[in-house]
Amino acid sequence: MKKLMIAVAAATLASAAAAAYPEKPVTIVVPFAAGGPTDKVARDLAETLRKHLNNQTVVIENVGGAGGTLGAAKVAKASPDGYTLLLHHIGMSTAPALYRNLPFKVLEDFEYVGMVNDVPMTLIGRTSLPASNMAELRTWLTANKGKINLANAGLGAASHLCGLLFQQQMGIDMTTVPYKGTAPAMTDLLGGQVDIMCDQTTNTTGQIESGKVKAFAVTTTKRLTTPALSKLPTLDESGLKGFNVSIWHGVYAPKNTPKAVVDQLNTALRAALKDPEFIKRQEALGAVVVTDGRVAPAEHKKFVEAEIAKWGPAIKAAGQYAD
Repeated sequence: MKKLMIAVAAATLASAAAAAYPEKPVTIVVPFAAGGPTDKVARDLAETLRKHLNNQTVVIENVGGAGGTLGAAKVAKASPDGYTLLLHHIGMSTAPALYRNLPFKVLEDFEYVGMVNDVPMTLIGRTSLPASNMAELRTWLTANKGKINLANAGLGAASHLCGLLFQQQMGIDMTTVPYKGTAPAMTDLLGGQVDIMCDQTTNTTGQIESGKVKAFAVTTTKRLTTPALSKLPTLDESGLKGFNVSIWHGVYAPKNTPKAVVDQLNTALRAALKDPEFIKRQEALGAVVVTDGRVAPAEHKKFVEAEIAKWGPAIKAAGQYAD
């Protein structure tokens, strides 16, 4: 009887807390450096999400390092009250294969709130590269085996994963140059210190529009409609049949966050994803706001499970791990 009373009391307190949620600022942890593509998505979302969370402040906290695992681990260990959330990308599904000593369990240590968007990627290169289209790039890559520097934002980053598949399908080993974030990788690409990079449209569209990089192809099976990218061919139509990589983003809360709070967050997320200004900002970056079933917590988790199954074999085949 005593245990039952304690359980009832705890449930009552949790219910009361959920009813009052949110009473203070909500923090969204971005497990990457400020200024990167995931950070941009998070800041756009935070601004819109605030309006649907009783106008409470939504703060972005950048906790970069170890391919996004440090920030994710921080949220996994945070108080399960809905005030510390995680916005992460495809790295949630690749971390189990990339890291032997992962400090959290992707499918067990989080409450899934919902998906945010799908972000296509672009294959870009330094402006001094002696190639102007995909056919010329393939010729140049083949002629320069062993001399090509392929930049990425770090082990487990979206650019690393895309570059990994690109090398595998091209059948050409390249010198992978990992950076601590997208910003420094892009800086060196702009400066001509590295040759090519595959990165999210949220980070490359502006550079392509300004002519600061050469754009060769997009990573989706269909061409994009964004004005700056609409003329780019797909890697699939350029000879890499079946090449299809989109980087998605999702929102997570610590395990055992009250269901009522998760439901409130999901309701707020759904409203934010229908906000015309948010949609406009995402489209300008080449991102597609999620409108399908993946915006629901259960479908979001099911999708991540499928992504884990998809990426695990590719990563293990490449033999690229982190301790």
